[in-house]
Amino acid sequence: MRKKISNLLREESLDYHSQFPSGKIQITPTKKYRSQKDLSLAYSPGVAEPCKEIARSSIEVYKYTSKGNLVAVITNGSAVLGLGDIGALASKPVMEGKALLFKIFSGIDVFDIEIDESDPEKFIETVKAIAPTFGGINLEDIKAPEAFEIERRLKKELNIPVMHDDQHGTAIISGAALLNAITYVDKKIHKIKMVVNGAGAAAISCARTYKQLGVKSENILMFDSKGLLHASRKDLNKEKKEFTVNTFPIKKLEEALHNADVFIGLSIGGILTPKMLKSMAKDPIVFAMANPDPEINYNLAIKVRPDVIMATGRSDYPNQVNNVLGFPYIFRGALDVHANVINDEMKLAAVYAIASLAKEPVPEQVNIVYNKKNISFGKEYIIPKPFDHRLITRVSPAVAKAAMDSGVARNPILDWKIYQEKLLDRMGYESKILRMIQNRARTNPKKVVFCNGEEYDILKSVQILHEEGIVSISIVLGNENRIKRLIHENHLDVELEIIDPEKEENIKKVEEFAKILWKRRNRKGLTLYDSKIRMRTNDHFGAMMVDQGKADAVLTGYSRSFSLSLRPLLEVIGKADVVHNKTAGMIILLTKRGPLFLADTAVISDPTSEELARIALMASHVVQGFDIKPRIAMLSFQNSSSKPKISSKVSQTVSFLHKKYPDLIVYGEVQPDFVLNEFLLSRKFPFSKLIKKRANIFIFPNLESGNLTYKFIRGLGDVQTIGPVMLGMRKPAHIMQKKSSIEEIVNLATLAVIDAQMRSN
Repeated sequence: MRKKISNLLREESLDYHSQFPSGKIQITPTKKYRSQKDLSLAYSPGVAEPCKEIARSSIEVYKYTSKGNLVAVITNGSAVLGLGDIGALASKPVMEGKALLFKIFSGIDVFDIEIDESDPEKFIETVKAIAPTFGGINLEDIKAPEAFEIERRLKKELNIPVMHDDQHGTAIISGAALLNAITYVDKKIHKIKMVVNGAGAAAISCARTYKQLGVKSENILMFDSKGLLHASRKDLNKEKKEFTVNTFPIKKLEEALHNADVFIGLSIGGILTPKMLKSMAKDPIVFAMANPDPEINYNLAIKVRPDVIMATGRSDYPNQVNNVLGFPYIFRGALDVHANVINDEMKLAAVYAIASLAKEPVPEQVNIVYNKKNISFGKEYIIPKPFDHRLITRVSPAVAKAAMDSGVARNPILDWKIYQEKLLDRMGYESKILRMIQNRARTNPKKVVFCNGEEYDILKSVQILHEEGIVSISIVLGNENRIKRLIHENHLDVELEIIDPEKEENIKKVEEFAKILWKRRNRKGLTLYDSKIRMRTNDHFGAMMVDQGKADAVLTGYSRSFSLSLRPLLEVIGKADVVHNKTAGMIILLTKRGPLFLADTAVISDPTSEELARIALMASHVVQGFDIKPRIAMLSFQNSSSKPKISSKVSQTVSFLHKKYPDLIVYGEVQPDFVLNEFLLSRKFPFSKLIKKRANIFIFPNLESGNLTYKFIRGLGDVQTIGPVMLGMRKPAHIMQKKSSIEEIVNLATLAVIDAQMRSN
């Protein structure tokens, strides 16, 4: 079974990396380039002007180029985690992965550079030669002891931040964890006895950081593969000699661990035995950071010592020592003040900021993402979670301030509040909503009915949803033989339940559902015979499954028009009790500036002022469910009313919302280009509530404008979409766009699961 999973992972990984375009990163222009004028500014002759400014004053390079937001991730592939010395070329996927993490967590652009050079001197010279391109350098996966000298020389000889993350990243994150673990068990850091197993670059850097935090040198015993680092040994490099002991009689790891307070593992899996752990002092702290197998299994450790505080490098156990908690935000802070180095003060500032954040109340969104309730500081939470969006506003400012205080910043920050706002804008953390909703859906997967079961895209989506743990049970409706043939022909590995309403074996259920529908709608002329005919259709049957609690949500629409798909849902499920008028449809656009919510894009052709207000309120309710503050723009073809029919309707809606819901941020009537362009808006409407608080909900005056806008954007293919999300239905029921992509189906199904979660709560 393990081998099968391993082979499957291998195939999925190779497919993931080889899909067009190959790799994980690309270069995207940041300026206009459509016209000849644009190109003349971007290149010749206009480009000469910033060149001359930089030639006059080198600091101007930060103003006129991308240097200030560009980091090089550089390696020679001599010590790739878990793979060893695989060389420069084979290490490129890892470096691209690091580039990806930089971008999504801190908004930093990266060029990954793989240098085919094992000689430290030549490697250093190569890096120095290309350094003018970058605002910072992240050294990665370079073997010790060469890594120490390479970093030391480059820090000394370059005037930009340089950090070997393998060394300092682990040291910073584990240092924060150590501070909090010691606080939790009420021990004094200068009194603890520490054993470090492993003496490579990461271990040496960790031990140095721990000393800076207060651990006494004489209280640290370090072991490499040959045993204790003792002064009598003649095989030690200068870094290891820093941690030798002179008179200590201990030679073996098991002896050193007797009554030890802390075990730091940066070595090999399984080396810490239960016997050794039992011999440690009360409330032992064990950081077993070997990957993929820790020095001792987490579950075994807490069974042997229930009082242990455990951290590992794995995401499936509490307290993951994950470098992504550090390096994106450390470089972000260093770049933003144009630091010429990442010094000890900046690294320690990161340690204390990360440690402090773990003691703060955890936002509900983080609880949801990690399927926990009320995460709080304690044995299983001594370091923050990687998806805690507060990290960038805690760590980066702390690093930037330390750079300023220690005199290495060339561009000091004057307003910290504005800086924090820019950090959130720059990294676009709201655009991570897709990952956030997927994680939220996983916390309580639901049973979902897919009405279009005879389509490959639906079946493939079901497979993905199960693999991701988003859907607990998938019910697909359609002809069983056709569905099974599709699964077989396309080699799909999918768990699902197939129901064919036309099949004789389901006649009893069809008749049961038909009677329910007939009793509800017989006064509207529906006969029992017609009810039975309708219940043999997938859309009616699937909707009734949700209506009767046989499933949690229903998705339809893939192979039929929206209007034809909507009718069965309204007949069977109907509108929510609080909806006095009509339902509506909302599209979510996942853009670089964050998620944008567009409504109504699907249902009401020409809404009244009252209906527009209800659409706005329903949309804001959904947006609040994502832990996002609603900011509504009521759109019109003009910016101020001269009493034409449409604009007057929008104006009335705005007045009503301002009066009835004064705390709701609403502005209108306004044209889309103004509300999307802060400069235009502030110039013409300086009193607008949306200045410096960008709109995220856009209410269209009629269906035609909303639907055309959405489909136009969707056709460009540059923006991910979710929807349409049905607003105002009595139970979770959503309609896919005709021929939706697999990605769109997965996204909408994920949202349907969250819809069901919210209603059940």
